[in-house]
Order: sequence, then structure tokens, then C-alpha cells
Amino acid sequence: MAALVGFLRRNDQRRRLPRPRMFRDRLNPLELRTDDELFERYRFRRPTIIYICDMIADTVSHGTRRSMALPPMLQLLVFQRFVATGAFHQLLGDTVHVSKATAGRCIRRVASAIANAVGRFIRFPTGQEALNVKRKFHAIAGCVDGTFIRIQTPSENEPDYVNRKGYHSLNVMMTCDTNFLVTNCVAKWPGSCHDSRVFRESTLCHQFENGQHDGLLLGDSGYPCRTYLMTPFTATNDMRYRERYNTALCRTRVLIEQTYGILKRRFPCLAVGLRTDPGRACQYVVACVVLHNVGILRQDIVTLSLDDLTIAGPDIQEIGDPANNNGFGYREFIARQCFDH
Repeated sequence: MAALVGFLRRNDQRRRLPRPRMFRDRLNPLELRTDDELFERYRFRRPTIIYICDMIADTVSHGTRRSMALPPMLQLLVFQRFVATGAFHQLLGDTVHVSKATAGRCIRRVASAIANAVGRFIRFPTGQEALNVKRKFHAIAGCVDGTFIRIQTPSENEPDYVNRKGYHSLNVMMTCDTNFLVTNCVAKWPGSCHDSRVFRESTLCHQFENGQHDGLLLGDSGYPCRTYLMTPFTATNDMRYRERYNTALCRTRVLIEQTYGILKRRFPCLAVGLRTDPGRACQYVVACVVLHNVGILRQDIVTLSLDDLTIAGPDIQEIGDPANNNGFGYREFIARQCFDH
């Protein structure tokens, strides 16, 4: 009996011995893929990937060479693979021979580093840049709209994130220029918030209210009509100039809808949904928008037909009081001056 007990103890000790460390061969996709293959898998071509890596290298680099620390390039490629597919961390780790936990840390670290560059790449135009945008837009400063980004069911304040379509999401507001460049991004509101509230509480709205920007924004009927924010007539009353105004506004404002389409085509994780908590999802959205602008500025763009992009309908109509704001009178003035002929 004593011999049996000793045998079992020895076996138990053997099972408790630490597992030997395994160092896997890590492949660098930039050395194995062509530019087109890189674009299909990582949504950017080689020069842009190197540019983004140089931009975040100091932030994501590890302070040691021990334990085969991941270089910034592989960390970036894990993140880009994530936003290009929305795949699970286990699958993403397998592509570069790292563990599921390591893939998750790479995604969070790189997303944070890219999101921190928001002030560099997402800026509302001012000065000469604003004049150039208005010249292309014919006095329009930009187009504004919101979009839903699906997220997993949050553990806190769950009802706040259920949008009008019945699923959990963020309500993200953006503005764009004629080149589909995002000039303002607000990604922090739950899906149940109305577009008008997201805009009303934004820094951009306060800047327009204080006269820091001139020109006009174009929005749909979900936004309030202001002297700086033009919305369509909800009732034209068979007046031809109002109908022409609505047609012209919709044809111009469609740029923001197309921008959302381009953004979600490049980064399908935003279309299929983010399986993470709201705070982290907001960071991922901002990081994707920064990368979207980087791609446009470097002319590393998605080639697609804009006719195929999905155009979403407006949020529930914003009810305003014409007596409390002269935006309605200004809209009527513009419509008569420009389209009553």
C-alpha cells in the first residue's frame, strides 16, 4: 500500500512540473505577400502599413527584448486583421503564431495608439482649408449624420444601448468633406440617443454657435434646423422651389452616407459589430476613422462603385419651434433665392 501511495505522489509531482516554454516561428506577412494580397487581408498596401507602423512604433514597442516580445509591425498587423475581418482573437493569433491573449493585448494597445492620433488626422477645416472645402461644396462647410455601430450586450445600462432598430449599438456622429475625409467624429453615445442630442452636445455644435466656423452644415430631418445647419423641408406644400431645394440638399448630403459606406467596406468589423464593451468599442471606432483618413490622405483607397453603397434613412424627425430659432426663416430664404425660378 505504501508503495502505491509513493507511486501516485511521484506521478502527481511529474504532472506539476512546469511546461517547457515554446518559441514559435513568427512570420512577417510583409515579406510573403504582394501589395494586392496585403490590401485584401489588411486593408492597406505596403507603403501605408509601414507609414502607420512608424507612426505608432514608439508607443507600442516593448521595453525589453526578452521573451520574444512582438515587434510593432506584427502588433499592427494583428489589429489590422481584426478591423478587416472582425474575427475572434484566437483566429487572429493563429495567423501570426501568437496566443489568443497576446492577440487581444495587441489589438487594445494598437487601437489606443492610433486613436491618440485623432487630433492629427480628424480636424474640422479652418482658415484656407475651410475656404477650399466651401469652394468645392459651394459655401457648404460639410455634411453631418449619425450611424449605428453594433456592439455586444453591455453589462451596465443595457437598455440605453438599444437603438430604434432593436439592437445594441453606439450612435456615432461624423462630418465629412467632398473627398470623403472625416472632419469630425463623436463616438461615445449609446444607441438610444437621438441624432439631434448627439449633435447638440458636441463640441462642433458649440463652435458653430459661438461663431468659430462659417458656412453651412447639411443634415437630414433628424437634426434641428439652424442658421448654420440646413435640413430638408418636411412639407413642401407643392412649392417647386422647396422641392428643388430638397433634391439639391439630398444629392449633396449623400456624401456622408457614402463616407459611412466606404468606412464600413474597408473595416467590416464596423458593419458586422464589435464583440466588446462600449468603452473599448468607442476606441476601436475612432481608430478605424483615423485609419480611414490616413488611407485617403495617402491615396490608398478602396476601389468600389458608390452606387452600391447602402443609404440609411434619417433618424426620427426632430420637431423644432420656428419661433425660437431663425433657421427656418433662413432655410426659406435660401430656397427662394436659389431655387425659385
